[in-house]
This record gives sequence, C-alpha cells and structure tokens, in this order.
Amino acid sequence: MSTKILSNHDTAHAEHGHHDAGANKVFGFWIYLMSDCILFATLFATYAVLSNSVAGGPTGKEIFERPFVLVETLFLLFSSITYGMEILAMYRGDKSRVNVWLGLTFLFGLGFICMELYEFHHLIAEGYGPDRSAFLSGFFTLVGTHGLHVTSGLIWMVVMMVQVSRRGLTPVNQTRLQCLSLFWYFLDVVWICVFTVVYLMGAL
Repeated sequence: MSTKILSNHDTAHAEHGHHDAGANKVFGFWIYLMSDCILFATLFATYAVLSNSVAGGPTGKEIFERPFVLVETLFLLFSSITYGMEILAMYRGDKSRVNVWLGLTFLFGLGFICMELYEFHHLIAEGYGPDRSAFLSGFFTLVGTHGLHVTSGLIWMVVMMVQVSRRGLTPVNQTRLQCLSLFWYFLDVVWICVFTVVYLMGAL
C-alpha cells in the first residue's frame, strides 16, 4: 500500500513539474513577444518617418493594390480561425484533428506568403524596388520582416505536425502549440497594423 501511495505521489509530483515547466516556457515566450513588439515598433516608426521621402518616385497611392492586399489579409485572418480550432482539438486530446487544423492553418499562411512574394516581385519588376526611394526601403523592410516571421511560423507548424504525429499530445507538445498560437496571433495583430498604416493610410 505504501509503495502505491509513493508511486502516486511521484506521478503527481512529475505532472506538477511538467505544468510548472510549461507555464515558465509560456511566460518566457511572452517576454520574447515583447521584444518583438519593440522591433516592429521601431520599424513602424522608421516607415512613418520615411513614408513621404519618395525621391520623385511613386507614392503608396500609385503602387498599392488594396483589393489584392485585402485578399492577402483575409488569408491570414482565416488562418487565425483555423488555429483556434486546432487549440480546441488539442484540449479535447484529438491528435488527428490537431494536425488537420494545423495543416489548414499552414495552407492559409502559405497563401499569404505567396501573395506577398508576388507583390514584391511585381513591384521590383516595375522598377519600384527598395533602392528606388527611402519610402520603398521602409516599406520592404517592414513588410518583409513580418513575412520572415510568418515563414518562421510556417516552418514551426510543419515541425509540430511531425512531432504530434510521432509523439502525440504530450505536455511538451501542448506547451509548444500554445507558444505557437501566441506567435501566430501576434503576427495577425502586427499585420492588421501594417494593413492599416501602410496600405489604407498610404493609399489616401
């Protein structure tokens, strides 16, 4: 009897340790996101200062295609919905559904990146690359940095799909999925700011 009690105590202690470790990792990831906020705040401030420095070149109103960027934005917003469904499936312990929703989120995110790359290619082909003016340098830097973050999130999703398939919804994997959700929603918020400041206000 005493052996069984000790075993149960050790199991409970191990689970409590996993919970504490997971909470610490999520807290640490929040700190990382705050540092990323500083990065993007700096990029937004730089873009705001340079937005009128077109050097005789095109302005945002002349080159931005708002309907195209709106579709791009919808891809990212829908990816947030599918990731929310993935989190719900994770809480239910449904491994297969987790991977299905992760896969859908990945496809929406990939569509977003493909449209962004097309936009960059189109602008550069028209002679509106980052070397054309300070305004375009600020634009490519801000939007490109966000795109690199989204690409990192997509790679993270692929890794998590493999991990969940092989090891299931372990406490470690659940913590990683929670951190990924914070990262993905953070990128959505940043993109809404980009869409508003760069594309909407820039096209006025």
